[in-house]
Amino acid sequence: MSKPDELLVDVATLVESGQSNQMSLTVVTGGAVITGRLAPEAVWRRRVSEVLSDSSHLGEFSAVFTATARREGPPAHLHFHMARILQGTVGIPETGGMYRVAIADVSAWTMGDFSYSDH
Repeated sequence: MSKPDELLVDVATLVESGQSNQMSLTVVTGGAVITGRLAPEAVWRRRVSEVLSDSSHLGEFSAVFTATARREGPPAHLHFHMARILQGTVGIPETGGMYRVAIADVSAWTMGDFSYSDH
């Protein structure tokens, strides 16, 4: 999208206000379909940092995600947790992942998450 969808920005703003991390959303971006729950950026960063800290190979990168630089204006990104990229009848990864998606890159979206079948 050349101009981000104002309604999607409003949803992201409400999530960023910390009022909920239960908002399920499915987006199309760059030809991929991502489905999952949104989290405030600070919560998302903290969780990514924790995962990296637990890694013997990637621990040094955890500090990058602990920075809490506050940007002025409306959110520019959606922060998914417990999310999957849908490919055919499969959700990748099975356990859910952490994705950061630029709102300007979302070409379509819907409330809720899509179910998939791994059979």
